[in-house]
Amino acid sequence: MAELARTMVTPRGLDQVFTDVTEAAVELIPGCDVAGVLLVKKGREFEALADTDGLAGQLDKLQHDFGEGPCAQAALQETIVRTDDLRSETRWPRYAPAAVQLGVLSGQSFKLYTADRTAGALNMFAFEAGVWDTEAETIGSVLAAHAAAAILTERHGEHMQSALSSRDRIGQAKGIIMERYGVDDVRAFDMLRLLSQEKQTKLVEIADRVIATRGD
Repeated sequence: MAELARTMVTPRGLDQVFTDVTEAAVELIPGCDVAGVLLVKKGREFEALADTDGLAGQLDKLQHDFGEGPCAQAALQETIVRTDDLRSETRWPRYAPAAVQLGVLSGQSFKLYTADRTAGALNMFAFEAGVWDTEAETIGSVLAAHAAAAILTERHGEHMQSALSSRDRIGQAKGIIMERYGVDDVRAFDMLRLLSQEKQTKLVEIADRVIATRGD
């Protein structure tokens, strides 16, 4: 767990963080035989990541096809979804028997995050029933928090990059207006802002239109 925490201070790709987390789940949680991360994108498109042996992806596909199951339920609704014996599970009448046929008897899923366009869950499976206890749930929650922190870090970086790009484009548009109409930067920005309000269009989109007229 300490090693995972240290990776947070080192730039790492999100896929690598997911891989570290799922491998740690199998290593640290007694009874956990398989782990993976499920992303549910807008339109209910499923993406299986960091699957430790390929089985988690098969289970995710079953849930997608049947429209039911613990992983999607954790990603979209509940914080933790646990089943101790899929042979007697009634919540997912189609998924549970299919998972048992693949040799999986129990599982636990942890919500990573839910956003407008994407939701995610960390999922763990066992070939035996009744393997989960408080320790397994605690460690799983910590690993899920680690993965969620990595997601938030990446999203923050994307937002920062987008903000910087928008600022640069607005700056270019201001420069064009200043040169074209002989106004200072304050007046140029006011002109952009007024156009944005009149057209009910985002300021950066107005800026892109101005930039597109360069050379006209």
